[in-house]
Amino acid sequence: AICNFVICNDSSLRSQPIIFNPDFFVEKLRHEKPEVFTELVVSNITRLIDLPGAELAQLMGEEDPKLPGANSTASGFFRSLMSLKRKEKGVVFGSPLTEEGIAQVSQLIEYLHKNLRAEGLFRVPGNSIRQQILKDALNSGTDIDLDSGEFHSNDVATLLKMFLGELPEPLLTHKHFHAHLKIADLTLFDEKGNKTSTPDKERQIEALQLLFLILPAPNRSLLKLLLDLLYQTAKKQDKNKMSAHNLALMFAPHILWPRNVTANDLQENITKLNNGVTFMIKHSQKLFKAPVYIRECARLHYLGSRAHTSKDDLDLLTSSGSKELQPLKSQKRSRLDSCHQEETQQRTEEALKELFLHVHNMPDSAKKKKLIRQFNKHPSALTPGSDVPSSPEPRRTRSRSFSGLIKRKVLGTPVILERKSRDSTPEPVRVSKENVQLLQKCGSPAHMSQAKLKSLEGQKEGSCRRMRARLLSKDSSSL
Repeated sequence: AICNFVICNDSSLRSQPIIFNPDFFVEKLRHEKPEVFTELVVSNITRLIDLPGAELAQLMGEEDPKLPGANSTASGFFRSLMSLKRKEKGVVFGSPLTEEGIAQVSQLIEYLHKNLRAEGLFRVPGNSIRQQILKDALNSGTDIDLDSGEFHSNDVATLLKMFLGELPEPLLTHKHFHAHLKIADLTLFDEKGNKTSTPDKERQIEALQLLFLILPAPNRSLLKLLLDLLYQTAKKQDKNKMSAHNLALMFAPHILWPRNVTANDLQENITKLNNGVTFMIKHSQKLFKAPVYIRECARLHYLGSRAHTSKDDLDLLTSSGSKELQPLKSQKRSRLDSCHQEETQQRTEEALKELFLHVHNMPDSAKKKKLIRQFNKHPSALTPGSDVPSSPEPRRTRSRSFSGLIKRKVLGTPVILERKSRDSTPEPVRVSKENVQLLQKCGSPAHMSQAKLKSLEGQKEGSCRRMRARLLSKDSSSL
């Protein structure tokens, strides 16, 4: 899930297979954030089985479990014997389950894997003297050579059951007792929605997977070793005569039954418990894998959006990224357009300023006053003391004013606009062939304005000469 290849410089390890744990993030979440992990698992357990408030509180450890036979005053020989065994606690036997104890007991399990063909394994008792010697050796932590032939497989099998029976609580813990009873009741439904007597194996496996996830780590480790041993034993039942159901009868009191109870205390539940252990043995190879949705939740908890599980996710990211880039590109284009408009506006304002100074220096006349009035009416008109605006004014619609005409003549790009509705956008600028040629000759708006100013001066002097000629002609006629 994290890398596709491993670089190893050690030549002796290159040929070794790469071991990948699909429950890596599940275990990481369990150890680093146990409260979040427990809430995630229990919420899915309650989806599969119906746990009332008290039983749910017991599963969460918020209340002490209420077990069958807890209020009974009967005290038989079985309870007295078990209580005596509890008093003789050693390092391994009779003490709470620890990793050290599991390491010692795993020697027994490993030995039994090699001797599964013994008939009546786990049912036929071994020699009590040899069992005591072996028990003392395990409690003291002494190294034991089980392959020496000193001990029989029945001795080892009986000692393993003894170890489980002397644990302070069953391997599946008291808190999980009621949940296992509810799992045994999971059955299929018919077409009308009524419950049948056929067990719903898929839901039972899923519920056990979830329930095993919240077991204490030592209990879960030893349970996996034990169920795997019993599964392999049942596969060789043609030799040892021990089926999965027979093995369940031997181990249910140590795995699932509450401590200090008898078969009479359990009454009708004893069949459910024995069948439940039988089911665990038969499907043990599936029960210690976290459900897919738990794996995904744990993975997303740590990786979030940084990891993508499929090509579709990568395609989705690419498409979303391109959509995010489109506004950036449009913003960049708009900034370039605005810069170009500002540059054009600045040139126009410089040309208009020069034209206004020329008109201002003209002799006083009605035409000069009219030109000044036209400049004052136009919003972008500049006076000799005014400042250049920092941002261009919004584009106006078609204007018939004289200043608008001057602006178009100075720029050499007359704009042809059509009247449209209030919300319509202006038409694109169309440039005539004559203006294009004139623009090529002049080179720039500023140079073009000088040429226009000279032509205006020439027109002004010609008009003055004509007026003087008319006045002289009137005076001579009057004379």
